[in-house]
Amino acid sequence: MTPIAPHIEAFLREHLGHHRGASQHTCDSYAYSFQLLFEFAAKRLKLAPSALMLEQLDAQVISAFLEYLEGARQNSPDTRNIRLAAIRSFFHFLEHRQPAALEQIRRILAIPFKRTNSRLVPYLVQEEVQALLDAPDPTTREGIRDRAMLHLAVCAGLRVSELTGLRTDDVTLPSMSIRIQLWNTSVTAVRAWLAVRGTVSAPELFVNARGEPMSRWGFAYVLRSHAETASRKCPSLANKRLSPHVLRHTCAMIVLQATQDIRKVSLWLGHSNLATTEVYTRADPSEKLEAIEAIVPPHLRRGSFRPTDKLIAMLKAKAGKS
Repeated sequence: MTPIAPHIEAFLREHLGHHRGASQHTCDSYAYSFQLLFEFAAKRLKLAPSALMLEQLDAQVISAFLEYLEGARQNSPDTRNIRLAAIRSFFHFLEHRQPAALEQIRRILAIPFKRTNSRLVPYLVQEEVQALLDAPDPTTREGIRDRAMLHLAVCAGLRVSELTGLRTDDVTLPSMSIRIQLWNTSVTAVRAWLAVRGTVSAPELFVNARGEPMSRWGFAYVLRSHAETASRKCPSLANKRLSPHVLRHTCAMIVLQATQDIRKVSLWLGHSNLATTEVYTRADPSEKLEAIEAIVPPHLRRGSFRPTDKLIAMLKAKAGKS
């Protein structure tokens, strides 16, 4: 019997990140897929996850896991296929490391992906983008932070893990670029946040009220909160399922509409494979692509920030403790 733990560690730490050059987002997604699989298999076999053996993860267990995802967890076929892709990649990795398990591996690799319907990529139109970016209150420290996060998410097309993982030294001064050159409005928003961020021990660019790094769940909460506010100004937002990744899709569509070049979208988003970017060509065909001069970056909501009076802040802190 072969313990599975050393192989999955080598796959995630060495093969995926170093040899294949996968992004942190991909590594995180694969790791979560295996977390779900091992928890399912351990419960099914009445073992601790760390005690699982390679031979126990046969095609029958993998198939049962995929059924569990769609049944008990109510995952979509797309999500089921993402989990299967991670599993197949791992067992391809094992082909040369465990030749004795080739028959088991062959059966697992034969499990097919489920056919899915091609859906239009969800994204926000210009009026919705502007309403969302205008939602944070620029007269408060939190509002200035949220405005900067939303502008960066839309302008740079950052994944939520990239946005929350940004460090202050990742922002290049004075040009204010991160991975790509930012819109002037986004530069102004980030500069405004840096001016009021203050001195905190966390090196991350965006921190919460306690001075701790903003988490992906914290940003998702911020996004939901401001989306609700923005929907009062732009009612169409209330009918959209808004997630951090929709902002990345929105960035892609802005670039595509401006440049009419899918290769530039790929470059802007940092895709390693152009095939990944081609999903944006299936956007709403009723909307014509426009020249770059027709694309106007979102404006910045104006407002002045006034720091809380030190005495009042001290009294509020005392009141909060009592």
